[in-house]
Amino acid sequence: MVQWLTAEDAREQGPPAARSAGVPELATAAKRLGYAASLDEVGTVATVCAKEVLAAQHAALLRIEQQTCRVLAVAPGARDTREIDMSRAEFRAEDRPALNSLIRDRLPWVASAYDEDGTPFPPGDPRAGDEVEVETLLALGAAAAMAVPVEVNGTVWGEVYVTRNAPGERFGPTELAAATVLAGLVGGAVARVDLEAQVRHLVADDPLTGLVNRRIADAAAEHALASGGETCIVMCDVDGLKRVNDELGHDAGDDLLRAVADVLRRISEGLPGATAARLGGDEFCVITSGHSLATVREVTARTVDTFPLPHAATLSFGISSTAIAGAVPASQLFRRADQAQYRAKRAHARLRAAAGPVTADPAVTAERLVVSVSAALADVRGGPVARLCALAAAAADTLGAGEWAVLRRRDDDEQADTVARGGDDGSRGEHVRLEAAYGTWLIEVSASATAAIAEPVPTTLGALTALAVVGAA
Repeated sequence: MVQWLTAEDAREQGPPAARSAGVPELATAAKRLGYAASLDEVGTVATVCAKEVLAAQHAALLRIEQQTCRVLAVAPGARDTREIDMSRAEFRAEDRPALNSLIRDRLPWVASAYDEDGTPFPPGDPRAGDEVEVETLLALGAAAAMAVPVEVNGTVWGEVYVTRNAPGERFGPTELAAATVLAGLVGGAVARVDLEAQVRHLVADDPLTGLVNRRIADAAAEHALASGGETCIVMCDVDGLKRVNDELGHDAGDDLLRAVADVLRRISEGLPGATAARLGGDEFCVITSGHSLATVREVTARTVDTFPLPHAATLSFGISSTAIAGAVPASQLFRRADQAQYRAKRAHARLRAAAGPVTADPAVTAERLVVSVSAALADVRGGPVARLCALAAAAADTLGAGEWAVLRRRDDDEQADTVARGGDDGSRGEHVRLEAAYGTWLIEVSASATAAIAEPVPTTLGALTALAVVGAA
């Protein structure tokens, strides 16, 4: 009968026993990592198993992105303030030679503040390992550390990091080999959960809006009905999508659908546990469980009123509830909500005919301007021209026209020379022009004639222009 040894037993019995060190723990780790269903679960299992396999006092899983290392998960257990502070820090490869080598050459490293007898290594002793890592050990109050790279799809994704506290308890070749095997298991688990998440996204999500699709909406409705609580279905339809597509182009229509999705997400946030979905075309829905019809109606109406859609489009909605319909199938609840939505759509049409055109809220337009421009500037590195071009293009697209220009005033007069120009020359329909300046720089942005561009939109555009220039490299 074979008797497996733990890593702790092997250390006590010496090198011959160490050859079997960690084998049962590695087998357990492989099984547990195979069951992990998310990155958080992978992190928890990886750190717990690292402590068990390597007889370590502390273990962490770190993520490496753009030459920066940050703690993703720490093994459960008591930690002092030094470890807590360290777990919140980020580490740059340029500041840590061992980390740089781990990323560049995919090499693990071992460091120790003491020799086998528990005698402190003198400063600079090569037997201790990398000096920066030894300093980190001393700052943590630990005696030895080891890190091995975690590779995912052929690249260094992160590292497994472990420490021991007792002087003289160094990590040797046996532990390094076991840690390398464990890191391979972790990398496989990370790749698997990432692939599963991608598949779920492809199967469940609408690619344009990011909302779940009809299949997931049907399942959510069935689950809500099975829960026994009051179930409501909010059916929504976009009024004006065809006009936007015809007059401004399908890019503007896609932007409108994404704006609708944003409204539905806000409705879901106000109704915990709700599911927002795009059913197809301009039809959307929200499924709720455990919320009363009055609450669902109030949250939906308030959100729709607070966040008007661009290009003078509107959102009609109707609600059905088991509190009124009784114990009916999900398909019938959807049908009742659709009928209520159709009645609301006809009522909207009558109101529009009586009241004339409806315009969006400039405050909401300014908010969307900040979001789109901030995202565009975050991807740009360079001088003011590149940043202003990114700003102007994002602003013009958000405001529904598309045409833009970047200009610079001459030092000797007030004339401005065009530096860059882009967009579609107003092919999205009638438009108006907005201007913003900072120093010698000037941008011109076209906006749809139906866009809400009153204050605070001009002030916001001016502030973003200043931000683009000041933040230039």
